[in-house]
Amino acid sequence: MPSGSPRPRHADTAPIHHNGYAAAGPSRGGLSYKWIALSNTTLGMLMATVNASIMLIALPDIFRGIGVNPLQPGNTTLLLWLIMGYLVVTAVLVVSFGRLGDMFGRVRMFNLGFALFAFFSVMLSVTWLHGTSAAWWLIGMRIMQGVGGAMLMANSSAILTDAFPSNERGMALGLNQVAAIAGSFIGLVLGGVLGPINWRYVFLVSVPFGVIGTVWSYLKLQERGIRRPAKLDWWGNVTFGAGLIAVLVGITYGIQPYGGHTMGWTSPSVMSLIGGGLAVLAIFCVIETRVAEPMFRLALFKIRPFTAGNLASLLAGLGRGGMMFILIIWLQGIYLPIHGYSFERTPLWAGIAMLPLTIGFLIAGPVSGYLSDRFGARPFATGGMVVAAASFGLLEMLPVNFVYWEFAGILLLNGIGMGLFASPNRAGIMNSLPPERRGVGAGMSATFQNSAMVLSIGIFFTLIILGLASSLPATLSHGLVAQGVPAADAAKLAALPPVSIMFAALLGYNPIQMLLGSAISKLPANHAAYLTGHTFFPSLISAPFHHGLDIAFDFAIVACLVAAVASLLRGGRYVHDERGTGSPAEDSTVDAITADAEVSSGDDLEAEVSVGDDLEGVQGGIGGVGDPAAANGDLAQRR
Repeated sequence: MPSGSPRPRHADTAPIHHNGYAAAGPSRGGLSYKWIALSNTTLGMLMATVNASIMLIALPDIFRGIGVNPLQPGNTTLLLWLIMGYLVVTAVLVVSFGRLGDMFGRVRMFNLGFALFAFFSVMLSVTWLHGTSAAWWLIGMRIMQGVGGAMLMANSSAILTDAFPSNERGMALGLNQVAAIAGSFIGLVLGGVLGPINWRYVFLVSVPFGVIGTVWSYLKLQERGIRRPAKLDWWGNVTFGAGLIAVLVGITYGIQPYGGHTMGWTSPSVMSLIGGGLAVLAIFCVIETRVAEPMFRLALFKIRPFTAGNLASLLAGLGRGGMMFILIIWLQGIYLPIHGYSFERTPLWAGIAMLPLTIGFLIAGPVSGYLSDRFGARPFATGGMVVAAASFGLLEMLPVNFVYWEFAGILLLNGIGMGLFASPNRAGIMNSLPPERRGVGAGMSATFQNSAMVLSIGIFFTLIILGLASSLPATLSHGLVAQGVPAADAAKLAALPPVSIMFAALLGYNPIQMLLGSAISKLPANHAAYLTGHTFFPSLISAPFHHGLDIAFDFAIVACLVAAVASLLRGGRYVHDERGTGSPAEDSTVDAITADAEVSSGDDLEAEVSVGDDLEGVQGGIGGVGDPAAANGDLAQRR
């Protein structure tokens, strides 16, 4: 066993391969270890992603429970941070926790993530505070819950890659990835069911799963990966965290109005946060090229399947992430009220209406993952993005007041496209990594995916708000005056930022009743009833909203098509484990060179393995302390 690699917890049942990690042999209970690892890590990913979205539908019940009106001036910040805080912290920390997993044990970090998640789920539900203080308590505990979620996300893929042989990883990672993506949609329905019963149940539902997962992972999961103790890259961690937090916080505040502007993109503080964050991230990249043990392995980007897979994942996330919010606003603010649903019931039914999307993921994800083990990631990931782009085009062709079965069919197609992409793409990324870099590589991949979610929300909200801002104020003012609302009150409401109108629809409130307030009582009863009924507000915003939807869908189509091109450029099937028998250190030394040589040829596995065979001679020549420059020279000569 190479030095630095840990002895498995059950050494008698975990035979070790030549490359330093264990074969997927039977566990003590007779059940193959790989299935234990799959079920446990999938539970962790499902729990983490369900909690990323469960609050979205339950937000009205949570705000009513703590006595806060999120639409009052100044409270929009509370609303945004309850939605975005969890996403921001998971995006920032996954790389660091992946690196720590490589150094100190992936299972150890995963266990700790389960425990932290369960503990802060309890803390979220037991607040004794009320009003704004309670909202900030929930934001703080959500951020700490996100720390546990980041530990789960950073290490689950690496644990699975260690447990499964390369010809089964696509299926395993596919199931895990599909559970992660499907969890974000399951959370919508779960939040809609539990929130009206008691808002605390939205957080308590995670506790039993967190406790079971903590105990189960501690007893059953084994450290089968290569562990390489090293010094922590403090400067890298600090600059990466500070830079990415600044950018993501800037995007979050950019959605909010500033001065007389509908959004905050011209705010000096927003511009400073984003510009300063990008500058710090540039400094971080320089640091990572100069430290001995960097947290962010920039050299991994020389492996074409890794780079292409992450670029495709980022673009797919941009196309998919914010769309969930836009579809919910479409359903809650327009479609469901027009069809007779009260505004209070729309959050739950919006989640139910989006179930075809989850079904599409569940159908396509495992199948494409299984097939990618035989044929490689490229055809399925590329085809999935083309299918997703086509589905966004079909959504753009729908009228605002659509026929539901058409909408459901397109959502199913979108889920199938995203499922076709997600599983093979994640398997292709993880297969390309050296065994001792799987934790940090998985963390880097998760950073791209989670950051894309925050970026996508910022982009889609901006596009929709631009569409609303162009015509909504005049339409709203004219419609209110026509129903007897005094011109001054109508003008005041029309002057509200479009984001307030969007959030009113998103939260399942009766928008006109909430926004007009006491002025509604001064109107004749029949006018008041019409203004607060099911049809006035949806009909009022449908045309401006549809204009914004067209812009958003166009962006999603472009993002998916560029992701398809990136996926197409990944090359043929590439598995790092099948390249030779050198030591981990030697594999790292020549990895970037060999990966580029193998994939640039566009050949499939047979040609790649032959190049890997040639490399064994190079590795043998350079020995255990090989010089990278010498390796480059020898390889050039052998070519």
